[in-house]
Amino acid sequence: MALCLRYMGKREDAEDVLQEGFISLFKKLDSYTGAGSFEGWARKIFVNTALMHLRKTDALGLSDDIQEARGLFTEEATPIEKMGYADLMRMIGSLPADARTVFNMYVLEGYSHKEIAQELGCTEATSRSKLQRARIRLQEMIKEKQ
Repeated sequence: MALCLRYMGKREDAEDVLQEGFISLFKKLDSYTGAGSFEGWARKIFVNTALMHLRKTDALGLSDDIQEARGLFTEEATPIEKMGYADLMRMIGSLPADARTVFNMYVLEGYSHKEIAQELGCTEATSRSKLQRARIRLQEMIKEKQ
């Protein structure tokens, strides 16, 4: 459920994705070969289910170009002090769907920009742009909280 919440942002949407993910998992259970951990295999199914849901609702809007984001880059990073996990997860959940998705995939799931681009059907530059926008927005939210 935590994974679904990170991608979807809203509990109702996360519950839908969780249910769809379990249905998909049970349908594909016979394809699990035992290579690698079951948890990793199942996680991939839930991530893909969340991504499909986001694509269906066109929440990703991955048509931005890196040139448009050049002005968003900043040298200054704000340290996260005295911030709880729940606060940070709420902030991530409040990001726009496209930025939240790329942030989750890159930072929390460990996907490369190349893999993100393949999964989301965008360019690597767009993936980098969305990640940078997510980071900047999170920095702004952290500054506001301090």
